[in-house]
Amino acid sequence: MLTARRTSFVAALGAAVGLVCAVPAAAGPVDDYYQDALGKTGAELKTALHGIISTNTKLSYEQVWDGIKATDEDPANPANVILLYSGRSQAKSTNGGGTDDWNREHVWAKSHGDFGTAIGPGTDLHHLRAEDVSVNSTRGNKDFDAGGSPVDEAPGSLTDDDSFEPRDEVKGDVARMILYMAVRYDGGEGYPDLEPNDAVDNGSKPNIGRLSVLLSWNTQDPPDAGEQRRNQVIYDQFQHNRNPFIDHPEWAASIYG
Repeated sequence: MLTARRTSFVAALGAAVGLVCAVPAAAGPVDDYYQDALGKTGAELKTALHGIISTNTKLSYEQVWDGIKATDEDPANPANVILLYSGRSQAKSTNGGGTDDWNREHVWAKSHGDFGTAIGPGTDLHHLRAEDVSVNSTRGNKDFDAGGSPVDEAPGSLTDDDSFEPRDEVKGDVARMILYMAVRYDGGEGYPDLEPNDAVDNGSKPNIGRLSVLLSWNTQDPPDAGEQRRNQVIYDQFQHNRNPFIDHPEWAASIYG
């Protein structure tokens, strides 16, 4: 009798495990989103991803304020946002142009391709982040690279004459935002053809570097829960497209490695 009960329990447990395993993980719907890209590599993968992510809703530059307040919200304090380079939690209501305010940082500097704040690359939430006004100014339109001197109000960040290095906790975030922009904006729809390169001091060219460093940052700092949440909020509430390099960071090496 005991043996029969044990057998019945094991069978029931196995069935329960089977049911749990049969429930699709969160990756299921994400893979459905990328269906046309799965199995592809290199240039073919990049083309497929562009086709998927370029059917997005576009925001005005004014709407970006509300977007960032949602995407960059501090999970420990919903009244605040987390500043990208500074790592500081700051009241959402302090957005603006004052010295201690936060404003809209274009991670792909808007002068690299000269797109400004026009609807499209200039208003894409996937690379627009909350940042302290003075830190934003220090970063300016510098390319990304390793090294430099410490940045006031941004612990762990470094800068020199032609480059900016973000703190370790967001290095991968920065890399994946840059790669997203390059796949999303390829010269179509009247937008510039954005591409990362392995240079710095790119000026107004539609390029930003340093690609080899960005690829290493993508590996060094994989997507965390905050970055994944941000990607989902943009998809669900605002642009209805995703950053593929957050969902599949291995695609960075496939396309650019």
